[in-house]
Amino acid sequence: MNDHHSPRPDRTAIDDLDGNDRPDRSEQPVDLKQEVLKGMGGPSGMVYSTLPVVLFAMAVPFLPLSMAVGVAVVVALALGVFRLWRGERLATAMGGVIGVAAAGGIAAMTGSANDFFLIGIWVSLAGAVVMLVSLLARRPLTGVIWNAVHGGAHPWREDRPSLFVHDLATFAVTAVFAARFGVRQWLYLADSTTGLAIADTVTGFPLTVVAALVVIWAFRRTTKRLVRPAGTPDGSRN
Repeated sequence: MNDHHSPRPDRTAIDDLDGNDRPDRSEQPVDLKQEVLKGMGGPSGMVYSTLPVVLFAMAVPFLPLSMAVGVAVVVALALGVFRLWRGERLATAMGGVIGVAAAGGIAAMTGSANDFFLIGIWVSLAGAVVMLVSLLARRPLTGVIWNAVHGGAHPWREDRPSLFVHDLATFAVTAVFAARFGVRQWLYLADSTTGLAIADTVTGFPLTVVAALVVIWAFRRTTKRLVRPAGTPDGSRN
């Protein structure tokens, strides 16, 4: 009697057939918080962004204005090169250099150390106005940006929870811009270069991180409500 044994199926083939449609478990979702912090230079970004400003304020009482500006620009450039050497993106690493150079150029042209902070003051005012107008028009800017990122086809304004979280996120950004403008403008009128440097440090990177986290929260909430993952039946909502 012949014993016919069917060949044992190849385990690899079974795995291929059974798991062909399985998602790759090694792929992890992008952590938006980490990505934003990374784009801002991480925790060390605060040091990189404030050090040239602090050194400028410290140098102004002892050096001619042009030399104090030169100190700030040289330090910003050295930090930018260091960040490039560490592998950071060009825009992140050199953006601060451009900002310091522009601020220093205005101060050198006007002959006023306080004018080193003028760009930041008026950018803050413009940002607050734009954000506030978008709120009053019932088109909070963070929601407009979210919808544009997701193809512009989602009814986020008709979804009240989504509109509400973007109202909050846009208001948070408005408040940050307004706080920056109010504090810095007051110190500018008070002719306090040291105070402006301190305010630039306190209301700069830390408040930017807080506002960014609120915006990320709003983006995630809206995505969970309105964006249907591939393979999810129509009408279902996360």
